[in-house]
Order: sequence, then C-alpha cells, then structure tokens
Amino acid sequence: MNKLHQLTAAAVLAACVSTVVAADAEKFPQRPVRIVIGFTPGGGPDITARFLAQKLSERWHQQIVTDNRPGAGGTIAANIVANANPDGHTLLSVSNAHSVAAAIYAKLPYDTVKDFAGITLTASGPALLLVSPALGAKSAKDLIALAKAKPGQFNFSSAGIGSGAHFAAELFKNMAGIDVVHVPFKGIPEAITETMTGRVQFFLSPLASALNLVKDGRAQAVGVSGAKRAPQLPDIPTIAESGLPGYRFDYWYGMLAPAKTPRAIVEKLNREITDIMKSEEVRARWVALGVEPAPMTPQAFDQWIRDDIATSIKLARAAHIKAD
Repeated sequence: MNKLHQLTAAAVLAACVSTVVAADAEKFPQRPVRIVIGFTPGGGPDITARFLAQKLSERWHQQIVTDNRPGAGGTIAANIVANANPDGHTLLSVSNAHSVAAAIYAKLPYDTVKDFAGITLTASGPALLLVSPALGAKSAKDLIALAKAKPGQFNFSSAGIGSGAHFAAELFKNMAGIDVVHVPFKGIPEAITETMTGRVQFFLSPLASALNLVKDGRAQAVGVSGAKRAPQLPDIPTIAESGLPGYRFDYWYGMLAPAKTPRAIVEKLNREITDIMKSEEVRARWVALGVEPAPMTPQAFDQWIRDDIATSIKLARAAHIKAD
C-alpha cells in the first residue's frame, strides 16, 4: 500500500471512529449517572450538584445519583472519579478545594489537571464572615482588633484542610496579620454550628450555606468576601469595607469527568448543563442561594482550574500550609 492509500485509509478509519463516538454521545446516558461530591450535604458543591442532577434527570428520563464521599479536602471523591470508567456516567462536583489540594498535598493519588476533563463552571459566589455572637464583634475591623489582642487564642473553623473555607480564612489571616488557629471539621454545617455556639470565633462560610441562618438572626455575619455587597444581604458590608481593604475571595463550583471521557460526551454534558443554567428557574434558585450561574466551555474551565491551582500554590507557600 503506497503512502497516499495509507493516508486515505487512516482518514476513513478516523471518520468511522468519529461517527461511532458521536452516535454514542447521542445515546448518552445509557444508564444511571453518578455525581460524586467530596463534601457532606449542605455545602455549595452538594447543593448545586443535587439541583443540576434533578434537572438532568428530568431531561434524560434517567436516574442521576448524587454520592457524598467527604474527607481529605475532597480528594477521596476526586480519586474515585479519576479512576472511574471514562464514559460520562461518573462525574465529580468540585469547588475551590480541588485546586487547593494540588497546592497543599505533597503527593496525590491522581493528577489534578491530567486526570480530569472539565465540563463547566456551574456557579460562583462570595463567602460570609460569620463570627461567634459571644465576641461582640460588629465588623471585620472589630474581629481583627480582638484577635490581635489575644494572639493564638482565637480559632477559625473550616470544612476541612484544603477546603475553600480554609483558604478563604488563611487569606484573611495573612492580610490582617493575626495569629489564629485553624480547626477543621468534616463539613460546612458543622463549621457553622461551631461558630454559632462560640466554640470557634469565626468562619468564612459560602453565602449559600449560611444565608437563611443570617436572615433568621441565628448566625451573625459582619462581612461579605466579594467585590460588592450581596443583593440578598444588602446591609452587610464587604470585608474590604468592614476593616480589611483589598480582601476578596469567591467560592466556585463546577463539574468534571474522568480525563479520557469521549470529547463528544463532554461537549454534550456541557451543552445540557449550560442550557439548564440559562433558565430563569435556575438563575432564581442560584441567586437565592447566594451564587450566580457561571457556565463556560470545557476548554475554558480546564484553564480556569490551571489558573486557580497557580493562585492556590502562591497562597499556600505564603501561609506555609501543608496537608501532609
């Protein structure tokens, strides 16, 4: 066979493979889809994943199962999905913690970039600076002054080492120049409870997780971590306004698949989830939770994660944060 015939045969084979893959994508999903979540119920990765699962199930007339596998800053769940059959039927709901893990663990059982395929960013939103009611702090400035008066005696909670809440507080600690102690918990609900009861002094909670508690007066918030005030709580100033100029931190959530998932299936998942997030129902639901829809292409989400890993590495080094 001469070179021209070889090239023609290769082109025909490639076209056939492409046609088969596209046909498989059209049939997808062929059985229940599992979305693995690395944190306990009640946090942003859980709330957003469950809502999208419901909508995808309605569209596909197929069961979408959410599977909470908390622990080790989301890395247990990530490892499950990294090693799953790459056919689109096992997905991973991620947050900032996915990037943070790459910055604080000396060794992970997977490659944070190479072992996953981005589907889309699903939502982003600010944190609320919650303080223990026993402190009497009315602003970020008050909290910083109280912490400086008692170095090493104040604690802050998080949803685990390497969680977004951990890094949000480490950034606050670093910029404020305070000596406070990190106390990790299994999930966001536990971290909020410990702050409300006064066993820890503050927690940077995803707005979605603490919004109703603050509105009902059961939790005290003295600042919002975003660049502007949250429309859901317009009377609460930004942390930058409230005593720490320049501070900003945003939580984000997204969806990943195993790296070798066929591109046609990744693109279909992206189209379906993006279309769902364009609906007024989802927008209203997201805003009520304190986040905004943030769809993007798979390629853009892959780059987003690479950029976030670089940012996380810088903060981890500055704050001397290591998980092992």
